[in-house]
Amino acid sequence: MSKLKINIILFGIGNIGSTLINQIIESQEFFLESRNIDFHFPIITNSTVAFFEKEGVGYAWETNFVQLAVPFKVEDIVEFAKENEFENLIAVDATASDELIGHYNTLIQNGFNIVAVNKKANTLPIDLYKEIRANLKKYDKEFLYETSVDTGFPVLQTLRDLYYSGEKITKIRGVFSDNLSYVFNRFSNEEATFSSVLKDASLLGLMRSTFKEDLSGNDTAKKLLILTREIGKDFELSDIKINSLINEEHLEKNGILNKEAVDRSYKIAKITQADNHVLRYIGEFDIAKNTLEVKLVSEPVTSAIGQLKGSDTIFEIYTQSYADVPIVIQSGSACKQAISRGIITDILKIAEKIKHKETVWI
Repeated sequence: MSKLKINIILFGIGNIGSTLINQIIESQEFFLESRNIDFHFPIITNSTVAFFEKEGVGYAWETNFVQLAVPFKVEDIVEFAKENEFENLIAVDATASDELIGHYNTLIQNGFNIVAVNKKANTLPIDLYKEIRANLKKYDKEFLYETSVDTGFPVLQTLRDLYYSGEKITKIRGVFSDNLSYVFNRFSNEEATFSSVLKDASLLGLMRSTFKEDLSGNDTAKKLLILTREIGKDFELSDIKINSLINEEHLEKNGILNKEAVDRSYKIAKITQADNHVLRYIGEFDIAKNTLEVKLVSEPVTSAIGQLKGSDTIFEIYTQSYADVPIVIQSGSACKQAISRGIITDILKIAEKIKHKETVWI
């Protein structure tokens, strides 16, 4: 059987994207032997320039990128793929770009499947969200994004499997942010002030790029929205009630954090809990009440959410069949290596579907 050649067009060579390239190059022989799949990266980009290499980049990709990358538009990438008659195209969006998601339909229409870490395409207004799905169906392409809500543990796949099997899902809830998991695990178990824990998290780099998104509740809300849309709900981000961790009362007039105010507020929240309870910041969709909310809650230390450690995240899916016993998916911190492996899992799923289609045609 001839090997299946997969052409990966990588948008974003930051921490996650560069890790992805290196992991695939290092595992190339394994993929050939175990899956009969040959991966190539004929185009890699950052936000402004792209490196085009027909045969695919190799171990020297970083040096070549610095020396040979040129300014580009998405149309240039589409044209290069056509000129070289690339088949089995997978565009990997390892960015947080607003602009790139505007080109998803163009990519799909020109033969690209998509794998995304970027969660923005799935939090677009519902009409745009559905437009992407319509194009995927029309052009028979795939769009996978497991790592947009977690490191790659099959949260979305589990949810889809339950939904399409006819299972009635009654509630989805959990701690979706590894950064805030760290913050509240520290704050619940130590005598430190809330502001000092936030500072430590920032110094560790845990909240460097998403500090405001996490504390505002927007990141948790976006993940909650993605989860609800997977089970056929046409919600918008504005439908989610977001109780931000940092409010106006916690800020000075110039927008700087008022440490005394924030420490006082969270000290009260901590000491007024029932015994053997801990604070957690969760997203929750209650289907019976039709409510979506991001909020701070007090959880028993014996519960799955209450037992979280370190930077672990957790997703609880309640169903009619299992009643009050949730299906629990828990994972560790979203490090770049884990996220990259999650992307590879999505890429392999698409590769296997391509292989199956080719077999059917044969």
